[in-house]
Amino acid sequence: MEQPDEGVVLTIVCDNRSRKPGVEASWGFSCLLRGLEKTILFDTGGEGPILMGNMSELGIDPGEIDSVALSHAHWDHTGGLGDFLAASSDVDVYVLESFPGSISDLAARAGARIRVVTGPTEICPGAVLTGELGAAGGMTEQGLVVRTDSGRALITGCAHPGVAGMAARASEIAGGQMTLVLGGFHLLKSSESSIRSVIEELVEQGVRLAAPCHCTGEAAIEIFRSAYGDGFLDCRAGTVVDLTALLRDV
Repeated sequence: MEQPDEGVVLTIVCDNRSRKPGVEASWGFSCLLRGLEKTILFDTGGEGPILMGNMSELGIDPGEIDSVALSHAHWDHTGGLGDFLAASSDVDVYVLESFPGSISDLAARAGARIRVVTGPTEICPGAVLTGELGAAGGMTEQGLVVRTDSGRALITGCAHPGVAGMAARASEIAGGQMTLVLGGFHLLKSSESSIRSVIEELVEQGVRLAAPCHCTGEAAIEIFRSAYGDGFLDCRAGTVVDLTALLRDV
């Protein structure tokens, strides 16, 4: 997944919290990745009007997006897909084999190209989907592994299979440790001891930067903030992260 780059930039489009006037907060997650061969929208939030309104507020043209990758089938990550495709359908939509057919049917009717992910899948050099993670019978999910000239990052939607386990698998796929993990960590109802155990696992893996948001939960986010110190990123709708510079300066 080698990819020379001049600057890979991540923009949080949807999250439960917002950092910018005019960018609406709502339950869900979506982020945009620019700077690789393809521009990638990872997840689409829960509500189409909010996704599209935030994109407009953040200066994102739907027509610039080449690929849409969905982490898992929950509404708060797929709910904006229909509105997005109504604005721009000349895209590849990456879904897991386990997704309900209704999501692929929606994308196909809009004229998008369906890409069914059955294992680690390269969207373009520098961006690889992990493929399905999680135990059979549970909520399975995929993450997006991003490689820049200066390091590697994992983007998660909700991390239902466990964020530490997803980071470990991402490192195997990428052939090197993750420096940054960003996204929903699914710790909203977890105890403080469980949260601290997750942090210990991530630190042991070499994850030096953490940007928890969405379903991580406010209490868990504050524990991450305290534990990671300068390695903590305040991640919410409207956040823009220059991944190349960030990973280079760690």
